[in-house]
Amino acid sequence: MTTVAHAHDTTDSPFALSHLDSLESEAVHIFREVAGEFERPVILFSGGKDSIVMLHLALKAFAPAPVPFTLLHVDTGHNFPEVLAYRDRVVAEHGLRLHVASVQEYIDAGKLRERPDGTRNPLQTVPLTEAIQQHRFDAVFGGGRRDEEKARAKERVFSLRDEFSQWDPRRQRPELWQLYNGRHAPGEHVRVFPLSNWTELDVWQYIAREGIELPEIYFAHEREVFARNGMWLTAGEWGGPKDTETVEKRLIRYRTVGDMSCTGAVDSDATTLDAVIAEIAASRLTERGATRADDKMSEAAMEDRKREGYF
Repeated sequence: MTTVAHAHDTTDSPFALSHLDSLESEAVHIFREVAGEFERPVILFSGGKDSIVMLHLALKAFAPAPVPFTLLHVDTGHNFPEVLAYRDRVVAEHGLRLHVASVQEYIDAGKLRERPDGTRNPLQTVPLTEAIQQHRFDAVFGGGRRDEEKARAKERVFSLRDEFSQWDPRRQRPELWQLYNGRHAPGEHVRVFPLSNWTELDVWQYIAREGIELPEIYFAHEREVFARNGMWLTAGEWGGPKDTETVEKRLIRYRTVGDMSCTGAVDSDATTLDAVIAEIAASRLTERGATRADDKMSEAAMEDRKREGYF
């Protein structure tokens, strides 16, 4: 019997999209959908790899026109200098507008209080939500991915937030056939996650394919670090190390980048993109599970913060 291939079967078709092309196409569609539905979108941009890929996709989505969105960074005051330098360089290179919400300014004004452990990641929520309200942003792009953490796996691509920027998992909307519902009441906004369906490995393979520049902190380099709670942390004004903690120079790199007080490094000799990709492919720990102390505070640490308005 002769088997007839169905018209929709593109497995062997020369016109079939690759895995990365499919992810890119979905993300570009999401950016354009937001541009058509919302009045004041903003992209969260920290200089971390996910926000870098997100900005790259936005540039592609609207080329040769400029990106029609501003950028927003919540600066904890304990960010890695290499990452901040990269952030400012990219903003200048593409002629983008950047809003910076400073945790330090909130502390100086008495609106926030330093935590005993020195970490400022949980303190980002108030500056973030107030910046959204002040500038009346109605759609906020974030680089969150479902593979990072179980609370993020619950998110839709368009995730509604109420007038207090809080997230209620029960208000999640269906997104069948890539149809996104951006409807929201006055004062509410939508968090948008164009990288939802990407994995850490997808991100790195895409970076390699597109030749995207990253801060050198993502590649193996010698750095003075100390051990705490099973992670290598960088010494800094945030309160580390303690008298009982010894600083040593090690060959390390960072899988994810955030507040220096809670972002751990991993031992690595991966100095090239190919080496990093091979290392990620062999890893059995998510990047946040392996290197983010703020996610280890409790079983529901991320979900608790998301309910309060964090990304």
